[in-house]
Amino acid sequence: MNKFLSLFVAFLVTNCIYSQNIEYTEYTLENGLHVIIHQDNSAPVIATEVMYHVGSRDEIEGKSGFSHFFEHMCASSSANSPNIKKRQWKQIITSKGGVANASTWKDRTNYFNFFPSNNLELALWLQSERMLHAIIDQDQVDTQNEVVKEEKRDRIDNSPYAKFGYREIDKYMFTNHPYGQSVIGSFEDLDSASLEEFQDFYKKWYNPNNAVLVIGGDLDTEKTIKLVEDYFGDIENNNSKPAKLNIIQKPITETIKVTEYDANIEIPAKIFSYITPRNSAKDSYVLNYISQILTGGKSSRLYKKMVDEDKTALQIFSYGRYDQAYGTFSIFALPLGETSLETLSEEIDSQIRKLQTELVTEREFEKINNQIETSFVQKNTGILGITSSLAEYYLLYDDTSLINDEIEIYRSITREDIMRVANEYLKPNQRLDMDYVKK
Repeated sequence: MNKFLSLFVAFLVTNCIYSQNIEYTEYTLENGLHVIIHQDNSAPVIATEVMYHVGSRDEIEGKSGFSHFFEHMCASSSANSPNIKKRQWKQIITSKGGVANASTWKDRTNYFNFFPSNNLELALWLQSERMLHAIIDQDQVDTQNEVVKEEKRDRIDNSPYAKFGYREIDKYMFTNHPYGQSVIGSFEDLDSASLEEFQDFYKKWYNPNNAVLVIGGDLDTEKTIKLVEDYFGDIENNNSKPAKLNIIQKPITETIKVTEYDANIEIPAKIFSYITPRNSAKDSYVLNYISQILTGGKSSRLYKKMVDEDKTALQIFSYGRYDQAYGTFSIFALPLGETSLETLSEEIDSQIRKLQTELVTEREFEKINNQIETSFVQKNTGILGITSSLAEYYLLYDDTSLINDEIEIYRSITREDIMRVANEYLKPNQRLDMDYVKK
């Protein structure tokens, strides 16, 4: 198949997939639990996700890590599980051909499972048990405390470049906003917390009125609505819906120059990171275009210049992380050979200035458009991706319909938008400039 024909077929497949909008049923139970059901009988699988509107931004000073701690506390068993000290849920899930996992970030904590479709009731039972019968006693606290500590040692303290991946660098930029707090928390805070404080945290945040339940896959919508009522309808709230603090982060007006040390790395890194708008702002979508232009593949500007042509960088990438209050846009580069971090800085800034002073070409813009649309379509083709997207769009973007409409935001972006956003947010005096070096 020649190159043109391959591109044409990819275009047809992408547009054929996208033309099929994601259909869903959306409603709210009397207790405040928001429910989204997506029926897709094309494969005999189902996925469920419950996303709670609590993350590290909601933790008070001196009590960091509670949200992530509860991800572990509520992921393995409940008061109704037999043999709870043997992680009975994991055994049940795997024996039914399922998988389950959970994650925590600044604004949310989510739990999902994926099963053959004849296990829908089991999937709903697991999610309802977490909301209703989580075990929060001293034995469970002590057990999970050690699990969390081991995770931190393994994934952050002893892993190369992990502080960057876990956004441990945000403390330098979000100096008066809770986004600067570590998601995984500190040993000292967890060790000093009382059992009552953990129980109060659960009562405050793990309520129906602070969550969204998404169910997708091979199901019957009307029957599923009945099952949801059976498993979740009688769960009472321990609290009124908690209010989110509206804290304004002071803008960065002078370059924040820091050095971070890591005993686990052999190659230093240059990191630029900028504060950007929240997830639903159009400019955050424009920054995704900028990321693709700069480092989105081997034909991107920085990769082609620094890795292929000048051979000053071993690797370079950029990405945006956009949350409910603010976002961040970061560029990460590893030098090749004896190249200095200062040389990397100059080359990155040269390409940023080009974005700020010259419109991208029509041809490059069209290529990025195709990449963005393909990525959007791929994200929402599998049932797990669709379920996760529905939960995020409702809870974190306040707009479930973005599952179908978000592509129109991308299509509204112009070359002039790219130049404007590069000028507004990617200024040297508005960034964290970090040298990441071996300790």
